[in-house]
Amino acid sequence: MTDILAQIAQHQADIAAAEAPNAEALEAFRIQYLGTKGLVKTLMGEMKNVPNEQKREFGQILNAFKLAAEERFETLKAALESNTEFSFDYDISLPGDPLPLGSRHPISMVRNRIVDIFKRLGFAVAEGPEIEDDWHNFGALNLPEDHPARDMQDTFYISQDPAWLLRTHTSNVQIREMEKGKLPIRLIMPGKVYRNETISARAHCFFHQVEGLYVAENVSFADLKQTLYFFVKEMFGQDVKVRFRPSYFPFTEPSAEMDISCLICGGKGCNVCKHTGWVEILGCGMVHPNVLQNCGIDPNKYTGFAFGMGIERITMLKYQVKDLRLFSENDVRFLRQFTGA
Repeated sequence: MTDILAQIAQHQADIAAAEAPNAEALEAFRIQYLGTKGLVKTLMGEMKNVPNEQKREFGQILNAFKLAAEERFETLKAALESNTEFSFDYDISLPGDPLPLGSRHPISMVRNRIVDIFKRLGFAVAEGPEIEDDWHNFGALNLPEDHPARDMQDTFYISQDPAWLLRTHTSNVQIREMEKGKLPIRLIMPGKVYRNETISARAHCFFHQVEGLYVAENVSFADLKQTLYFFVKEMFGQDVKVRFRPSYFPFTEPSAEMDISCLICGGKGCNVCKHTGWVEILGCGMVHPNVLQNCGIDPNKYTGFAFGMGIERITMLKYQVKDLRLFSENDVRFLRQFTGA
């Protein structure tokens, strides 16, 4: 025990004389004396070799040694922190470097604007899965397997039997909402859709859509037209010209396409409007009775209208962007133009 006491006395002298000019030296001190394999732990292990009548005295000496090491560590730590607190090698009063601010993507901005406009008309927002089964994407929408209109919406199939695919429109959300049977329905459905198309300035293999659905008693085509008139005026201004053209969609009857005067060329003709001066922005119509029946809704009691538009097309017109591919290329030079928006 005499040898151990001599060692403790020497260690106490070393502890009292220890210095820590930097964080590395302070950590080395902690590991040497207070670490899991440090001197304090090692000396505590010698307790088993001390005679019973001397254990109390030896324990007091060890506790004093441990306290001395801990106090010295805290003293060195406080001294190091006080020395480094104001040891800046630069002027902290100088203003900081400005951080570059990003912005919302133009597609997101237009999507939010569309949602805000229709919310003012009482439309709520509904969303659904992007991976869909054949029934909700085609079958329930009056598009059986052998229907030629399916060729207009060639998509990417994940599984053929049973058929699972990437949805070609957000109409699948319309079906899922009608199947719930909670009437009346007044909803818009924004989301991403996919089609197997050649990528060009006017088309892409994926894009974003907003569809709308209103099902209740005594809903007419006049309700549809006035709803869309209001939307166009709010989105593009009071001076924009509007026209409806008869069209065909399997899930609506009668059906129409809605055009507005091209805002990019002012009606003079460009590649976006195919040199006609008019741009189609959406398709619409009265919900087909077969679609209502497929969803368990009585077409003799309820009627409804539906519409769908591509957000990219609306964004191109609103911000006069001539190439749809710019929205997905993540070119910072393009995106920076919307920082202030």
